[in-house]
Amino acid sequence: MTKPGPLRVLHVLDHSVPLHSGYSFRTLAILREQRRLGWETFHLTSTKHYGAEADVEEAEGLTFYRTKPAPGRLRSAPVVNQLAVVSDTALRLRDVVAQVRPHLIHAHSPCLNGLAALRVARASGLPVVYEMRASWEDAAVDHGTTTEGSLRYRLSRALETWTLRRADHVTTICEGLEQDILVRGGIDKSKVTVIPNAVNTEAFPLIEAPDAELQRELGLGDSFTLGFLGSFYGYEGLDTLLQAMPRILQREPRTRLLLVGGGFEEERLKAQTQRLGLGQHVLFAGRVPHAAVARYYSLVDLLVFPRKSIRLTETVTPLKPLEAMAQGRLLIASDVGGHRELIRDGRTGFLFKPDDPAALAAAVGRVLDERARWSEVHAAGRQFVEEERTWRASVARYRPVYERLTRRR
Repeated sequence: MTKPGPLRVLHVLDHSVPLHSGYSFRTLAILREQRRLGWETFHLTSTKHYGAEADVEEAEGLTFYRTKPAPGRLRSAPVVNQLAVVSDTALRLRDVVAQVRPHLIHAHSPCLNGLAALRVARASGLPVVYEMRASWEDAAVDHGTTTEGSLRYRLSRALETWTLRRADHVTTICEGLEQDILVRGGIDKSKVTVIPNAVNTEAFPLIEAPDAELQRELGLGDSFTLGFLGSFYGYEGLDTLLQAMPRILQREPRTRLLLVGGGFEEERLKAQTQRLGLGQHVLFAGRVPHAAVARYYSLVDLLVFPRKSIRLTETVTPLKPLEAMAQGRLLIASDVGGHRELIRDGRTGFLFKPDDPAALAAAVGRVLDERARWSEVHAAGRQFVEEERTWRASVARYRPVYERLTRRR
C-alpha cells in the first residue's frame, strides 16, 4: 500500500508579491507557514495582478502562475470587464489544475476568484475554500467608485453572497467579517472559520533603541515623534491626524509627525499640511524598501492609526497595529471595530473616538501623562502578539478545514 503524499493546495489570488500590499503580505505569510506544515502549495493570480512578464514567475522563493487577459475591445466595458476576470481566471485555473492535480482549491477575495474556482470545481470535483478578506462592495465605496446602496453596490454584494453560500467552506480574517457573512443568510456558522491576521515575531523583533544614523538623517533627534507607516488611503484618517497636530503641538511643541508610505491621498495630505502651516512639523518620507521598515519604526515614539468609522474599518482588522505591538511600539488607534479586536485600551494601546481631531489630540496627551507606564504597555503588546497572533497559531486553523474537506472527497 502506497503512503499518501502531502496535501496539495492550489491558491487563487487577486495579486501577489513582488507587488507590496497588506493582501500580498498576508498571502506570503500563509503560504510560508503552510509549507512549514509540510503541505505543497501552488499559486495562481488573476488578471488583476499587474507587471507580470511571464506566464510563470518566481517571487520570494515561490512559483506563481500568472493569468493574462484575453484580447477584445469590449472586455474593458463596465460589468463586462469583471466577467472577463472570472472567465480568464477560470480558463487559466483549469489548465493549472490539470498540471498540479491539487486536493482542493483555496480562492481568496475578491469573489471574482471564488466564482472562477467554483466554475472549475464543478468540472473537476474539487472542494473549494473561499476566503473573504474584505467586503468588496464597501471597499469600492471608500475608493469612490460607487455609493452604498447603488446598483453596483447591490450587485457586488449579491455576487459575494452567492459565492459564500456555494463554497464548501468559508474562511475570513476577523470576527467583524464573520458577522457580516452570517447576517447574509443561508450560511451556517459551522461553515465559517476565522483565520485572524497575525505577524511573524521573528520578522518583527523587539526594538531596543532608535536607529541613530537615520534619526540624524531625518532630523528627529530631539523630537517627540508620532508616526504612521502604511498606505495613504482615505479610510486611514490621516487628514484627521493632521487636523489634530496644532492641538498636539500646544501640548508638546517638540512633536514631529513622520509619515512613511504613499498612495491615493498623498498629494491631498501634503496640500493640507501646507494649508495648516505644518510644513516644519510633518515629514513625508515616501515609500521605503520593506527591509528598511524596522529602521523607521525605531524612530517613532507613538504610532497613530486614526482610521475613519466606515463599514470597511468597523468590520476589517488591519495588520499594522500587530506589527507595531510585536516590536514593542507604543500606539493609539481610533475606536473602530477592526481596532477593538486587536487593542485592549489602556493595556496594549490606547483608543480614541474616530473622526475627532480633539479626541486624537487628547489621546496623545493621555499617553504623555502616562509616561511611567510605557514599558508596561510595550511588554503587554508584545505578549498579546506572542500568545494570540502569530502566523503559526493562525494558519494552524486551516488544518481541520482542509482535512475535513479532503476526507469527505
